[in-house]
This record gives sequence, structure tokens and C-alpha cells, in this order.
Amino acid sequence: MLNEIFPIEEKHRKAARAISEKIIENYKDKYIVTISGEVGCGKVAVAHVIAKLLRKGGICSKILKMDNYYKIPPKERIKWRKEHGIESVGYNEYDWETINKNIEEFKKGENAILPNVDLINGQVDKLHTNFKDINILIIDGLYSLKIDNVDFKVFVELTHRETVEMQLFTENEVLDEFRMKILEREHEVVMLLKPLADFYIDFDTSMEIFHL
Repeated sequence: MLNEIFPIEEKHRKAARAISEKIIENYKDKYIVTISGEVGCGKVAVAHVIAKLLRKGGICSKILKMDNYYKIPPKERIKWRKEHGIESVGYNEYDWETINKNIEEFKKGENAILPNVDLINGQVDKLHTNFKDINILIIDGLYSLKIDNVDFKVFVELTHRETVEMQLFTENEVLDEFRMKILEREHEVVMLLKPLADFYIDFDTSMEIFHL
């Protein structure tokens, strides 16, 4: 996403190192990793550090952000959600046809056009890219666990309470009653997908990394 600003802390670096080690253990060309978790869990920062660590190891990666793939543009999304009800919030809001098309273009090493949301003005721009020399695709998103044929699926732990606190801290959106309902609904959907992960990161247990 264009003009996105996010903090990178030591916990994100530690998580990224652990995930990168797992990736390198099983690495093959055209490898796909997904980073999922609730809003504000740090998946953006973790994905960013993973990409930088892989580059140091001579592996070229690209981050695909699923927040760019909503069917409804940012400026219209709140109105659309209010009109369609809170149950409309979830992975069906994504443009899965375009997501799968871009993933297939990565696998084939082709040129591609990716949506790219400008967070300042809410416009959805187009990013032209070439996947020819990209070895790993890192997909960051709330519902990225739902993607099929992925080599490694990661879930970053965060409680719903921590999600709300992070929203208050960042002040990215007004936390009115409707926004709180959206966060609760997103929490419900994300937790239903959580068992699909291969690997879990919990920042609150001394960076314990565990499997279900």
C-alpha cells in the first residue's frame, strides 16, 4: 500500500528471523508464504523484515498486500458495509479472482498489474511488476490463510483486546460503534481461519514459537 507507515520493533525482527529460517529450510523456486493475524498484530512489519533478510541471503522476494484487493474502494467501504450489514465483513470482500490471477502470474514468472491503495487519498492505483526474477511471494493479509496451494502459512497471535488497543494507539481510524463491530467481526472470521496455519508466533510468551 502506498504511503503506509509502520513501526518495526525487535519482536518483529526476532519473529522474522525465526520464520526466515523455516523458509530457507524448505525453500524452492516460486515459493509462497502467507502472514496472517488480526488487525495491528504486526504482520506488515514481520513481512517487511522477512523480505529484507531473504535479500541478504540472495533470495529475491515480493510482498503482496491483500488490503489492496478489496472489491470496494476505501472511500466507499464504510457506506457499503453499513448498507450490507456487519455479516458482509469478511474474506468475501476480497477480489479473489485478481488475487489468484496475480499469484498465478508469480508462479509463471510473468509481468503483472497489481492494485495499490494510496492511503493518503484513498485512490486505488496500479503497480506494474515483473515476477520473472522473484523467488518468493510473501502474502500479508487478514484472510491470507484462506489461499490454497501455499508452501508456508504463518499466524501472528494477538488478542481482540490488543487489536482494539493498537487501533487506539495508531489512530488510523475513528473507533466509533460501527468500527468496533467491524473489528469484532474480523476477529471472528480470522479465528475461524487460524487452524489452517502451519506456524504460530506469539509475542507475549517470550517469543515462543509453537505449533498446534
